Amino acid sequence: MGGALLAAGLLARVGRRIGLPTIPFFMAAGIIFGPNTPGIALVEDPHDLELLAALGLVLLLFHLGLEFSLDDLAAGGRRLLGIGAIYLLLNVGGGLLFGLALGWGTSEALVIAGAVGISSSAIVTKLLVELHRLANPESRLILGVIVVEDLFLALYLALLAPVLGSADGPAEAAIEFATAFAFLVALVTFARFGSGLAGRLVASRDDELLTISFLGFAVLVAGVAAELGVSDAIGAFLAGLVLAETVVAGRIERLVLPLRDAFAALFFFTFGLTIDPADAGAVALPVAIAVLLSVVLNLAAGLIAARIEGLDRLAAANVGFTILGRGEFSLILATLGVAAGLDERIGPFVALYVLVLAVLGPVLAARSEGLARLLPSRLLPSKVRG
Repeated sequence: MGGALLAAGLLARVGRRIGLPTIPFFMAAGIIFGPNTPGIALVEDPHDLELLAALGLVLLLFHLGLEFSLDDLAAGGRRLLGIGAIYLLLNVGGGLLFGLALGWGTSEALVIAGAVGISSSAIVTKLLVELHRLANPESRLILGVIVVEDLFLALYLALLAPVLGSADGPAEAAIEFATAFAFLVALVTFARFGSGLAGRLVASRDDELLTISFLGFAVLVAGVAAELGVSDAIGAFLAGLVLAETVVAGRIERLVLPLRDAFAALFFFTFGLTIDPADAGAVALPVAIAVLLSVVLNLAAGLIAARIEGLDRLAAANVGFTILGRGEFSLILATLGVAAGLDERIGPFVALYVLVLAVLGPVLAARSEGLARLLPSRLLPSKVRG
């Protein structure tokens, strides 16, 4: 673990010197020093870091939840839901057509649709923080989209349960979905009306005790969410929303930062460990087409979202490129698909696709201001900021 953090930190320092985000370099460290690349292997089995990586994902989303209030999210209401639906229709729908065109099978196409259509909450969150865009007007829009995506993922996993073999039939899949949905409703209700109780549960004048308490609260909520079929990421996000309304929110936000940064680096490093460069050649062409398709569809979704919200071209580019990253959800779907006996090409296809977008997305997002000027001005009425 020490070697992993040091390697990730040294490579990310190189990236910072040339003006690039840290995420791709954390992943590159995992690939270079992983079991699938000749040379020094700091970690032989990615599962050795699985728990710590999961904690990194939880802390990323928990911190994001602290940054926003439920009232802010509710203010967008139906409009955010509609924009999220448009994003999913474009990206999941496009992914399904692409999967069918590959000819690997209908079940495989359904898995590919989810893998290429749902963004990585971890990468999106890290980008918003790293690029200092949390206060931007389009960030609430981006957050709304990833929340809708997380809710959709719970539905999609339930619908795919018969295909992936995780449920014995439609009835069991329906029960799994109803359970997950009921938990989400309960947690949102608690976030709206139970923040006082949560505050009394974790509050302490001692920073050490406060840290232990809020960390336990976040991990517990994320764990219960995962057990009930909801993404642990959305569970952690809602845990952050609950504590954002308490009187100790400011201190929690300060105390969680070093934990978030360290464990998030491990999350991305561990992802790099799972990638085998030798598998790249066989799926390179489908991956190249899928990446191009995702860039076009994400940018189209960003333009539509910005037009609905009355934002400018820069905001449209920020939305499209920030949400472009794919990660943990895509890999989960690919893992489930391979375990269910579907076409084995799904594994390397999704791994390479995720890696390319994990590198390309942050690079494009960091340069969105220049790229926004390439968008036709007639598409959006307002001028580019700055």
